[in-house]
Amino acid sequence: MAKQQTSVSERRRTDIREPKRYKVYIHNDDFTTMDFVVKILMTVFFKSEAEAETLMLRVHCSDKALVGVYSYDIAVSKVRKATQMAREEGFPLRLTYQPE
Repeated sequence: MAKQQTSVSERRRTDIREPKRYKVYIHNDDFTTMDFVVKILMTVFFKSEAEAETLMLRVHCSDKALVGVYSYDIAVSKVRKATQMAREEGFPLRLTYQPE
């Protein structure tokens, strides 16, 4: 018995989208020093000294400030790293992320 060869092409729908972006915020508190906030902004978020000082003053004068917009993994990683650095120094600094 001869085998019949059939040609079936299967369509696959590929729905490629840009990954969601997440806003990272730094929140004001009465205990974390301004110098430490500048240090976090420069070392974790790679801000220049001028940018870091501007953001630090914005946080100090209001409830929170937008630090940057990142993919989910990067946003989570930066929040964790900054929070860990703050805890090691004994500061209650709080950072959050939320979908854009």
